[in-house]
Amino acid sequence: MTSHTIILGAGPAGLGAAFQLARRNLGRVTVIEQHTEVGGNAGSFPLEGLRVDYGSHRLHPTCEPRILQDLQQLLGDALLLRPRHGRIRLRNRWIRFPLRPLDLALRLPPSFLAGVAWDIMRKPFAGRSPGPETFASVLERGLGHTICRDFYFPYARKIWGAAPDMLSPVQARRRVSGNSPAKILRKIAHAIPGLGPLRAGQFYYPRLGYGQISDCLAQAVRNAGGEIILGARVTGVSKAGQAWQVRYTRSGESVIAEGSQIWSTIPASVLVNCLSPSPPAHVLSAAGRLAFRAMVLIYLVVEQSQFSEFDAHYFPEETLPLTRLSEPKNYSGASQPKDVTVLCGELPCERDSHFWNATADQLGEAMLGWLASVDLPVRARVRQTTVRRLPQAYPMYTRGCEEHFDTMDRWLAEVDGLLTFGRQGLFAHDNLHHALRMGYCAVDCLGPEGTFDAARWAGFRESFESHVVED
Repeated sequence: MTSHTIILGAGPAGLGAAFQLARRNLGRVTVIEQHTEVGGNAGSFPLEGLRVDYGSHRLHPTCEPRILQDLQQLLGDALLLRPRHGRIRLRNRWIRFPLRPLDLALRLPPSFLAGVAWDIMRKPFAGRSPGPETFASVLERGLGHTICRDFYFPYARKIWGAAPDMLSPVQARRRVSGNSPAKILRKIAHAIPGLGPLRAGQFYYPRLGYGQISDCLAQAVRNAGGEIILGARVTGVSKAGQAWQVRYTRSGESVIAEGSQIWSTIPASVLVNCLSPSPPAHVLSAAGRLAFRAMVLIYLVVEQSQFSEFDAHYFPEETLPLTRLSEPKNYSGASQPKDVTVLCGELPCERDSHFWNATADQLGEAMLGWLASVDLPVRARVRQTTVRRLPQAYPMYTRGCEEHFDTMDRWLAEVDGLLTFGRQGLFAHDNLHHALRMGYCAVDCLGPEGTFDAARWAGFRESFESHVVED
């Protein structure tokens, strides 16, 4: 049988792998995606003459050079290099983000600075907290009480809906890049010209929205002979002899696709429940214990050319349900359309909660009130409110989740011809450039005869553990 890789999911990881497979002529490749557009949570959609994203997204300069080079070739002059220009609300004051030395000196409350200084001085004498490590213990030991109390802990409760001491220490190591005073100072120093790495304080962003990255990858896959099937919901995955079969429904019809291997980027817990014959009970139980935090995205179409000069506002305080507000026009620097801009509010929540079930009008009115409460009143006419709901926005790293994931992951790894990777496949809160790297690395393990180097993949899997989310 000719090598035929079926990839489940057309997010960045799946598209990155498909692009590499197709252009390197490593057999036939088919991507199956349940949505009608590619990109997943990293996609974009049109709204009142603008392309808006599913939240706030950037392509970071730390992207692996070969991947960045490919994206620059695919997007050409549509891939813009833009300055970071955000701010964080801390103790009722706005602080520039990324952090800058002068701004910190002038705007941080003296009581906050004194608390941070005291935490740093007492750090060498602080003992390790009794009991098992948690998100709270790791961060408090690294950053001190003041920063945790005023920023990270309330922000964590909003994003994940759980107390910091109920979250896994993995969350602290993989979600918080500045998890020690030294790392924070290093980040601040990078804002000083000449002291930081190349492109510090900058990011790449496509002219037509973040989803243009996935759109260009998808077109490149098609141009190289690959197939992308959209609007196809996978209902079953099984193996018949040496061939894998994927059953999916599309436009009301049931279809079966056959391939020599399955590469899955859909949530691993969903994949486990699609497999036939069914996995052992302990694997299904472990899959059922893994959870994702949902998010509602609220888009206000405002009749003014620009709402503020900032691309993003961050809200750590718990009195405000939103975690972040972004203005897509400011990411690309677009000047058109002149008479309208869009504000995107990010509202983490539980599925089937009050926020999840609220109407667009209800959420829009609530968002206007929340913004007014933090001195960001929307004074121009709101033309419309649009809502998007993401049921799997963030993997929930609650205490003990590693054991559940490892149980499922070990079993999946033993299934010949089946590979899981990507943000959802590896239950990883990663950036787009991390997801693309996973796809590229998977293809690096595939030989010309279709053999897969499991030992090399294991090495790559270890390197993925060093991925830390960049905001």
